[in-house]
Amino acid sequence: MPLKASQTKENAKQTGYVDLGLLCIVLILVGFGLVMLYSTSAYNGLIKFQDAAYYLKKQLFATILGVGVMMVVANIDYHFWERFAVLAYIVSLILSGLVLVVGSEINGSKRWLALGPLSFQPSEYAKVAVILFLAFLIVRNVKKMGKIKTMFLIMLSVLPIVGLVGTNNLSTAIIILGIAVILIFVASPKYMQFIGMGALGVGFIAIFLSLESYRLERLAIWRNPEAYEKGYQTLQGLYAIGSGGVFGRGLGESMQKLGFVPEAQNDMIFSIICEELGLVGAVLVILLFLLLIWRLMVIAGNATDLFGALIVTGIMGHMAIQVILNIAVVTNTIPNTGITLPFISYGGTSVLFLLAEMGLALSISSQVKEVSPPKA
Repeated sequence: MPLKASQTKENAKQTGYVDLGLLCIVLILVGFGLVMLYSTSAYNGLIKFQDAAYYLKKQLFATILGVGVMMVVANIDYHFWERFAVLAYIVSLILSGLVLVVGSEINGSKRWLALGPLSFQPSEYAKVAVILFLAFLIVRNVKKMGKIKTMFLIMLSVLPIVGLVGTNNLSTAIIILGIAVILIFVASPKYMQFIGMGALGVGFIAIFLSLESYRLERLAIWRNPEAYEKGYQTLQGLYAIGSGGVFGRGLGESMQKLGFVPEAQNDMIFSIICEELGLVGAVLVILLFLLLIWRLMVIAGNATDLFGALIVTGIMGHMAIQVILNIAVVTNTIPNTGITLPFISYGGTSVLFLLAEMGLALSISSQVKEVSPPKA
């Protein structure tokens, strides 16, 4: 359904609709994620912290906080955030810059800012900020979106955050860039010019890959993981997927999570899902994400204005890109980029901002109008 700057006010009836389908899917994913997280992380928690529920407790705290944030955001008119869109983007630039200077390094990656006993990953916040910022920019330039200059300038405006985040987190930078491309694409009346923009995007990513030798090494590991020590995680993940068969070993019965797949509760959790629940479980998880994306698509197509439609489209793009990349990495379809599976992988900051995004989508769905056909 084409995105419009506004819906016709005449013949429109406010329904007060809330997308319960979306809410149920999100809660199912969150609940399933907590179950799988405990199953996957109990061994690591016991070995490292003498507490099998260590990771579950931290994730449960972030999830409860996230659900609270989701409900608060869902009950706030989404137009409220429009006035803070530019500020939110500026804050994301500042926080991402601070990571480079005073960021905490965990597992060899400097992606966190320490907040007392807690740690915060600004790149997760940046995804939400970019969605709001781009929706704001596009709405104000909607009549000029057919011009290549306008599209280029809007894309150029997000490159600073892509560059800052991409310095230590290429996978998230790719997601942010993908969100930008999707939003500009759906708002543009012309599509052929995306060929040139696509070429620029490929060139931009190629430059990022060549700046650090470890990124080029990942390409070599992807092509032949058996020949590299760092290919160990990929191989163990594939062993887990293969050993699960059709119905899996059973919940909690994975062997690969017992130290064979490093940090299995993070990026590689999908491989443990495949091992414990088999092909059937993996397909059901993918279907849940497809339903989530479908509900977001329905909300975007029925939003009352362009700003709301673009926000939900950005959230939908974020979900789709991240799920596809995670599963592609776990199955070694693409090089390992260190990307989490939404709502399921361990990560407090991630689940908090994912639920905040769902709150935005629910807020927009609550203002959907039922437009009756005009009278003859």
